Amino acid sequence: DIGRQLPALFNVEALRSAPQGQPLLRDVWLPGIQVMAARLRQGSPEGLYLAAKGGHNAESHNHNDVGNFIVYADGRPAIIDIGVETYTAKTFSKERYEIWTMQSAWHNLPTIDGVMQAPGRRFAARDAGCRADDRQTEFTLDIGGAYPAEAGVESWRRTLTLDRAAGQVRLREQFRLARTPRTLTLSLITPGPVAVERAGRLRLGPVAVEFDPALLAPSTEEVALQDVRLREVWGERLFRVLLTATAPSRQGEWDVRIAPA
Repeated sequence: DIGRQLPALFNVEALRSAPQGQPLLRDVWLPGIQVMAARLRQGSPEGLYLAAKGGHNAESHNHNDVGNFIVYADGRPAIIDIGVETYTAKTFSKERYEIWTMQSAWHNLPTIDGVMQAPGRRFAARDAGCRADDRQTEFTLDIGGAYPAEAGVESWRRTLTLDRAAGQVRLREQFRLARTPRTLTLSLITPGPVAVERAGRLRLGPVAVEFDPALLAPSTEEVALQDVRLREVWGERLFRVLLTATAPSRQGEWDVRIAPA
């Protein structure tokens, strides 16, 4: 838009002299908006790339997605953020969160007894932080505050680690609930078909996802895309992996490992 084009007109020489290409920074941490990104090594698209966010559910053009993350491998999407459909009047109405792409269950997040995250400034991450060194980058936050009271979440500590030494991403969920839930489910969204390689191991395009099959049982849903904007990005369909707790409990810990396949 013109707000972006006008400054460029007065900085033509600086733009011409700037190095061409993407910066491909190894680590990014923006504490003001609680957004992080990390890749295997500086300047290269090869290997795993992790990005995640905290924040709150009243941000500009908000989705209910506190704690959401994505993983790419060698520049290829593996675990994704769907994005947004073509804007309509509903997008900016009180029915906004009836749109499926705005809901936390269609992001890479847990759902507790069918209860998803809620919209509003008070539904926010707690204690978000990021630390990085040559061996790993670790992002931690408590996403429990993003869920309404009916979810009964006392705390849900999410830790995402890009382990450069092991060449993998680790997701650790440590939760404490006010009561024993009937169902606990973790969603993972992926653009390609899902293959079960063995108990506790799934193939999602360029990555393998491993978990304890005694704790989590996988199932997969295929979603046909009707919206033109989404189809231009992802093609005709997407897939949602549901990792469902085999024996839901008031508190527990899950570990999910994501590595190049």
